[in-house]
Amino acid sequence: MHNFEAFSTLLRRLPEYDALLGRLRSGEKVGSLGAMQSARALIAATLVEDRSGSALIVTATNERARELIEELLFWRSSGTYLFPAPEVLPFERIPWGEATVGRRMRVLASLLQGGDETQVVVTSAPALLTPLPPPATVRERLLVLRPGREQSLSSLAEYLSRGGYRAEAVVEVPGTFSRRGGILDVYPVSADGPVRIDFFGDMIDSLRWFDAQTQRSLGVASRVLLTPASEASAGMSPDSVAQVARLDCQGCHAAASADLESDKEDLVSGVAPRAFGLYLGYLYPRPATLLDYLGPGAMVLVDDLLFADEAAADLWHQAEESRSRGEGVGDIPVGLKSPLLEWEPVREALTAKASAVLGQGLDHTDSVLGPRFRPVPRMAGQVRVAIEEMVKAAEAGGAVAVTRQADRFAEMLRDRGIPGVTQEAIAEPIRGLQLVEATYPEGWALDLPDGSRVSLITDTEIFGWSRPPRRQARGRRRPEVSTIDVEPGDLVVHVEHGIGRYAGLTRLALDGVEKEYLEIEYAGSDRLYVPTYQVDRISRYVGSGDSQPSLSGLAGMDWQEAKSRARRAVEEIADELLELYATRSMVRGHAFAPDDTWQHELEAAFPYEETEDQLRTLGQVKADMERPRPMDRLICGDVGYGKTEVALRAAFKAVTNGKQVAILVPTTVLAQQHFDTFQRRLAIFPVTVEMLSRFRSDKQQDEVLERLKRGEVDIVVGTHRLIQKDVQFKDLGLVIVDEEQRFGVRHKEHLKKLRKEVDVLTMTATPIPRTLHMALSGLRDMSTIDTPPEDRLAVWTQVSQWDDSLVQRAIRRELARGGQVFVVHDRVMGIEGVANRLRNLVPEARIATANGQLPE
Repeated sequence: MHNFEAFSTLLRRLPEYDALLGRLRSGEKVGSLGAMQSARALIAATLVEDRSGSALIVTATNERARELIEELLFWRSSGTYLFPAPEVLPFERIPWGEATVGRRMRVLASLLQGGDETQVVVTSAPALLTPLPPPATVRERLLVLRPGREQSLSSLAEYLSRGGYRAEAVVEVPGTFSRRGGILDVYPVSADGPVRIDFFGDMIDSLRWFDAQTQRSLGVASRVLLTPASEASAGMSPDSVAQVARLDCQGCHAAASADLESDKEDLVSGVAPRAFGLYLGYLYPRPATLLDYLGPGAMVLVDDLLFADEAAADLWHQAEESRSRGEGVGDIPVGLKSPLLEWEPVREALTAKASAVLGQGLDHTDSVLGPRFRPVPRMAGQVRVAIEEMVKAAEAGGAVAVTRQADRFAEMLRDRGIPGVTQEAIAEPIRGLQLVEATYPEGWALDLPDGSRVSLITDTEIFGWSRPPRRQARGRRRPEVSTIDVEPGDLVVHVEHGIGRYAGLTRLALDGVEKEYLEIEYAGSDRLYVPTYQVDRISRYVGSGDSQPSLSGLAGMDWQEAKSRARRAVEEIADELLELYATRSMVRGHAFAPDDTWQHELEAAFPYEETEDQLRTLGQVKADMERPRPMDRLICGDVGYGKTEVALRAAFKAVTNGKQVAILVPTTVLAQQHFDTFQRRLAIFPVTVEMLSRFRSDKQQDEVLERLKRGEVDIVVGTHRLIQKDVQFKDLGLVIVDEEQRFGVRHKEHLKKLRKEVDVLTMTATPIPRTLHMALSGLRDMSTIDTPPEDRLAVWTQVSQWDDSLVQRAIRRELARGGQVFVVHDRVMGIEGVANRLRNLVPEARIATANGQLPE
C-alpha cells in the first residue's frame, strides 16, 4: 500500500474535494486553492489518481520543482518525473549539463511512448520558456531495441552518429558509443547506465547493462530505448541550419568567431553544437512546449501563479542583460534571436487546460479545501514536548509521525505505557499514533467534517529541520582516476625510472600499429613513452617541501640509489615503530559498548544523507572502539567529504561510555570551527564541549583545565596548547587528531605515548608519505572517504575579461541560491578597491575582505 492511500482516503471525505474534482473532470478552470505548501503534494497526488490521465505541475523555480518532486515521490512511488530548466542563462555560450540534457530527453520520450502508467511531470516556469522540437519529430527518432530484432550494426552506429552520439574507444559517459567487432556499446543519454549490444549477423543477439567504471556486465536488458543525444539533435531542420550558417560575428573577438564557425560546421554535418542553447531561436521552425507532449486531456496544476509570473519576467530580464553583455564584449553576434518563448502565450496555454492553482493565484481563494490544512506546532528539538504533542494529536483524531527517529520515539512511548510500533508505510485507517521510519519536508493537520483532526508530524516540527530522503547508491570512482590526474608540465614518478616531467599524450606507430602513449621528459633530452595500459606505473610527484626536485636520468643509477636510501629509511622507521605497536598490541584498552539509543538519536539528527564511504568508515571506527585493543585509525578524505561527522559520532560514542575526548587541531581557526560544530550538533544532549586556544583568555583556559581534571568537561577542542604538560584528564578515552602532518616532532612524540593507552583517530586530506605508508603496510588502520556529497554542484569555468554585468549576474545568481561568493584578487593593495566596486554592483550583499599577504 502506498503512503498515499491512507491520507487520500481522508481527503476524499471532504465535500470541498469532491467539488474540486468534479470541476476539473468537466474541464472547468479552478481558481487558487490557497493550500499551505507542504499539503500541495498530497492534493496533487490524489487529484491525479482520481481524475486519471497525465498531469503537469508548474512551479516558479527549479529549486521548488526539485522540492515538490521529492514530496510527490513520498505519495506516488512511480510515474513522476522532473523536467528541469537549463542551468545556464540565455545567450551564454556554455553547454547544458549532461544530467539535465538526459533528464529532459527521458521525460520527452516517456511522454511520447505513453503506456498504462499515469504520468506526472513537474517543471518550472523557466523550463517552460525553453522551446522544444515538435513531438512528431522526436517520436520519429526514437528507437526501441529488443533481443531478436532485425538491426544491422552499421546502420545503428550511423543512427547514433546522426543523433549526436560521439564515437569513443571506451564508453564511460552518456552520449557516447563504441564499436568492437560484433559488439556495440552505447550510453543512452536518457538511461541510468550504458548497454552492451551483441549482434549475430544483422540481428540483435543480446542486450546487457554494464558498469561504466568497471566495464563489467550488470544484467540482461529486455528492452532499451534509444533517444537522440539532445533535444537539439532531435529537432534540427535544414532551414534552421541554413539560418545559423548565415550568422555573422562581425565585432566578435577571435575566440567567439572561431566558436561560431565551429558550431556552423557541426550543424552542417548534422550534429548539434555542444552549446546549442545559444541557437534555440533558430533550431525549430515551429517550436513546441511541454504542453504539446502531454496530450489534450492533461490536467495542469500550478504551484503559485504569482511567483511563476515573477520568475518568467525575471528570466527575460536576465536574458536581455546577458545579450547586452555578450554583444558588448564580443562574445556573441549582434541581433541573435532570443532562445526563450514569450511567457504570455505559454501562460494562456496553461490556463486553457483543466487547471487549478494549488497555492496563490491572481484571484482570491475560491475553494475552502486549502484552509482545511493548518500548521502543526513546532517543538524546537524538545523530544519530551514532541512526545506530548504526538499523544495529543493522536487523541484528537489520529497522528502519523514521519521521522528518522521512529525507533527512538517508539521506545520512549513504550516507557510511558503507550503502544509504539515503527512502520514502513502509513496504515489505513489512521487511528491513534503511527510511527513511520521515513522523511518528509513538513507536516500539517487536516480538519475533517466530523470535527476531528488528523495530523502529519515530521522532523521539521520536532527538530527544526528535515533530512533529505536516501538516494540511490552511486558507483564508486575507479582508483586509476587519481593516479593519472596530471596535466602537461606536472612532475610524475615512474616506478622504475624515477622523477620526470609529463609532456602529454602522443600517438606513435610501432610495427605498423598506431597506439597512444604518455610522454615523459627526463634529465637531458631523454624521453620515455609509456603505453596507456601501463598508466598504473605512473603517479603524480608529491614532495615534502617547496623546492623542486631534479629530474632523474634514464641512463644513470640516481633513481636506484634514491630507492635504496628510501628503503633504509623505511627500515629505520620500522624499527622505531615496532616497539610502539608491539606495546599497543599487548596493552588492554577500553572496549566501548555497542551503540545506545542516544547514539541512534544523534545519527538520525544528521540533516544530510551520509555517503556510502562515510557509513563504511563509521562502521570501521565503531568496530575498532568496541575492541579491547587501543584504536589507531587514519581517515583520508577530501575537504567537505564528511570526515568531521565521523569524528563527531565517534566522540559522542566515547562520551556516552563515560570517557573524555580530546580533539587536536593545528590552527586556532580550525579549533573554533570544530568547537562550533560540536556544540551545535550536541546541544540537545547533556554533553559539555570546551575549547583551549588563543581565542580564550588565560583565566578561561585555567578554568577549562581545572574542569578537565575534575571530569566536568566531556569534549575539549584545542591546538598545540592541548598537549602541554599542565593538561590533565580525569578519564581520557579518545584522541582525535586533525591533519597530524602539520604538527612538529615534539608533538608527535607526545601522540605516540597516547597511542599506547587510548584510542586515536587521525583525519587528513593530504597524508604525508610516512603516514600513508604506515597505513598501507598495516601498522595503522586506514579508511578512505572518496565519495563527494550528493548533489554537489558541478564547477563552471568561464574565462573572460572583467565585465561588471557578468560579475554582478554571477554573484546575484549565487546569492539567490542561498550560497556564498569568494572573489580572489592577486594584490593586497588593490583589494579594497575591488571590494568597493563590488559594493556598488551588488549593494544588497554583505562584503568583507581578508588577506594573508602570501608570497608569490
